[in-house]
Amino acid sequence: MAERRHGAAPSTDSEVRHADWACDDISGQEHARVAFHDVDLTEVLDQGASFTECVFSDCRFNASTHTDAAFVNCAFTNCSFFDATFTGCKLVGSAFDRCTFGLLKVTGGDWSFVGLPGADLRRSRFVGTRMRECDLTAAKCADATLTHVDLAGALLHRTDLTRADLRGSDLSTLDPLAATLRGAVIDPDQAATVAEALGLDVRPALPPP
Repeated sequence: MAERRHGAAPSTDSEVRHADWACDDISGQEHARVAFHDVDLTEVLDQGASFTECVFSDCRFNASTHTDAAFVNCAFTNCSFFDATFTGCKLVGSAFDRCTFGLLKVTGGDWSFVGLPGADLRRSRFVGTRMRECDLTAAKCADATLTHVDLAGALLHRTDLTRADLRGSDLSTLDPLAATLRGAVIDPDQAATVAEALGLDVRPALPPP
């Protein structure tokens, strides 16, 4: 199910409601097909926990820290991730709807096939993350850091990348006429890619006469 995108939320077999896990250490826990409703995960410490085909609604992940954890084919609705940190985590196939992400920090990991359409990712930070075929349609990424990110096949239609730092990232599927790029920071190789996407013929400089 890694390629699930925009489909119905996973079916669940059990649920956790109105739980207070704030500041808990959930490292190593394993959950599959569980529905979490109104669970407070603020400042949780998570080293290697695994959530598979789980549903999170109205949950708070603020200031939580996740390292080498997995949230595979999960659905997040109306959840908050303010100042949350994900390092080396796997979120393949997960989808986010009406979530908030202020100051989200992601380093490494695999976020391929993740659904983030319309997400407000302003000032969020993604570094060295695999985001192949991630849906960022109409996402707000102004002032975000997206460096050395694998965006091959990503959906970037109407994505706002104003002043975003994109250096080192794969922009091969970016249509510069279908996204907002004002003030975005790119490197010379990316500049050639963008120019070619605009139909320009990029060639080596001519020697002086």
